[in-house]
Amino acid sequence: MAAESNTADAPDFDPRDFRNALGQFATGVTVVTTRTSAGEPIGLTANSFSSVSLSPPLVLWSLSLRSPNLPNFLQATHFAINVLARDQIALSQRFSKPIPNKFEGIVCTDSANGMPLLTGTSAHFECRTEARHYSGDHVIFIGHVLHYSHADRDALGYYRGRYISTAPIEPT
Repeated sequence: MAAESNTADAPDFDPRDFRNALGQFATGVTVVTTRTSAGEPIGLTANSFSSVSLSPPLVLWSLSLRSPNLPNFLQATHFAINVLARDQIALSQRFSKPIPNKFEGIVCTDSANGMPLLTGTSAHFECRTEARHYSGDHVIFIGHVLHYSHADRDALGYYRGRYISTAPIEPT
């Protein structure tokens, strides 16, 4: 089947079709956490996480301007990226919904900077907010990694609107 080609600035641009095209790129699944100005833990599911630089160690993620969590992340000086393991679909779903008390019954610890770290994940990245860039309908957050940890656990992935396993494939 031949690939479809569309022009983003055409008058008949279809945002849903564009989203489908973006879905062709498999991503990891994370829960980004921080604390409100009152000290309450908050978190949300994000698959926009990416590395930026090794020296200095920088990562990024983005958040919609329409997110009710945006004011909390804009005021935060620190945040944590929790890379979910393949058996943590329920956490991904929980933190993707606008429910109160997302942390109720969730096992987590606090980082040195007080950021909630979910247990059982594939990796954690504890970050100081380095920069925020407004672009399109999102804010891009760049974090300077202060501490990280990782476990030998397959990560949870997302592809074409569905969860996938990121188990390694040996090259032939």
